[in-house]
Amino acid sequence: MTRLSVNINKVATLRNARGENVPDVVKFAADCERLGAEGITVHPRPDERHITRRDVAELAESVTTEFNMEGNPTEEFIRLVIKAQPTQATLVPDAPDALTSSAGWNVLANRDFLAGVVKRLRDAGVRVSIFVDADPAQVRAAAEIGADRVELYTKPYADNYSTDREAAIAPFITAAREALKSGIGLNAGHDLNLDNLAYFHENMPLLDEVSIGHALISDALYLGIRETISRYLACLR
Repeated sequence: MTRLSVNINKVATLRNARGENVPDVVKFAADCERLGAEGITVHPRPDERHITRRDVAELAESVTTEFNMEGNPTEEFIRLVIKAQPTQATLVPDAPDALTSSAGWNVLANRDFLAGVVKRLRDAGVRVSIFVDADPAQVRAAAEIGADRVELYTKPYADNYSTDREAAIAPFITAAREALKSGIGLNAGHDLNLDNLAYFHENMPLLDEVSIGHALISDALYLGIRETISRYLACLR
């Protein structure tokens, strides 16, 4: 079964716009879990423009499903992860001022650095996923350095879905086969939504988890969070 992890960054962005605690991201995370979400994802950035260090600490205590922390593995991020002890840390090659994730790791070119980070986090008891493009060589390299999973960067799929969905999904199927062959778990995320998620899932039956934030929170503005989570879960069943 593919798990739905809700990325709540945008909820924190809305809260921070007023400098108060409305909406309450901890309560929102709990409500998502109550409504069927099987995980909560956050991507804290150094400037705390959405998720803050305090949020991480509070969510680490309150999340009852899977808690996934994404981020560029700077020393600060690594220490934050080790202190929070999430279920999973997803390593993303974001620049500090990046608006959003825009590419996966070149694991081959950063093998020694990433291997060291993976070891530190796994030694601390945290499952590690590496954000990669749909490239079998990168998937294989992630497995070789000891990562538990890879998360496939799905924006290229989303961008080309409406034009030729078979061509759009093809490299992801190839990457998934390599993950199975290499014995590594498989996550996916970025620009997945109610239009393209079901087809992606149908063609990726061994997918462990999808992490969805921007589209899901945007849909909730129209549908409400209960109906939105129900529809996303239906795409994964």
